[in-house]
Amino acid sequence: MKISTAGRHLREGTKNVLRNGWMSFASISSITISLFILGVFLLLSLNVNFLAQQIEQQVEIRVYLEVNTPQDQIALLQNEIAAMPKVNKVKFVSKEEGLEYLREKLGESGKQLLEGFNGDNNPLNDSFTVEVSEPREVAAVAGEINKLNEGKPAKPIYRVSYGQGTVETMFKVTTIVRNVGLVLVAALALTAMFLISNTIKITIVARRREISIMKLVGATNSFIRWPFFIEGALLGIIGSVIPVGILLYGYWQMMRSIQLDLNLLLIKLLPFDDIAWKTSVLLIGIGVMIGIWGSVLSVRKFLRV
Repeated sequence: MKISTAGRHLREGTKNVLRNGWMSFASISSITISLFILGVFLLLSLNVNFLAQQIEQQVEIRVYLEVNTPQDQIALLQNEIAAMPKVNKVKFVSKEEGLEYLREKLGESGKQLLEGFNGDNNPLNDSFTVEVSEPREVAAVAGEINKLNEGKPAKPIYRVSYGQGTVETMFKVTTIVRNVGLVLVAALALTAMFLISNTIKITIVARRREISIMKLVGATNSFIRWPFFIEGALLGIIGSVIPVGILLYGYWQMMRSIQLDLNLLLIKLLPFDDIAWKTSVLLIGIGVMIGIWGSVLSVRKFLRV
């Protein structure tokens, strides 16, 4: 295609958007409203998925050791656990550190409750905190750690704890939430595509006489199609940029106003930069694709003259 021809198609496509004022407005409004609703659910789905990841990453295994386990055996056990392929990190927590952490967590009431538990009176066990590379493998890793007691005359491990039962339930809930969010977003995307493409088709159908005349005077199919192709893309871009701007501004303002409260609850929203590019690429991509798709399908019908 020549540059002059491409320039002509671009000018005609832009003029068509301006020339068909009310029909263009209807198409843009349809795209804007549909993609805004889709965008709201998309933001919710992304943040729910991010929250589920945070919860999963907090899953860890606590390995409590028998009282008076020798230091050389503790070091050997730590190396054995760290060598497991699914283990990401192993940290030794002495009973003194455990008691100090417990005091901090209980606050003022803990000072009185734990008064006198020092030195030899410390009732806690030495332990390991084990982080796994894949949170859903926590039960399997806990089982492997338990097996380290086998074949040893003095068993070093007193108990392995990872919240059995609760953790499995949590994983089931997060999986359901993610799947429901994915289904809702997919359903809304299909609905938006249907509504938007039909609105654009109505815009093109209203100009079927113009297409028929151009075809009868000898214009090629591609010569007729390209301005409508560009028009559909422009309608999609304009109609998608508006909801993207509104959603991102609203998300930014929400983060500024409630992030401190969420931090106190140890909850984090997905960072604005991540949300911005994901939302922009997806919604603008859908808008442009649907605009072009609706225009091409509608024009094709009237090119058969």
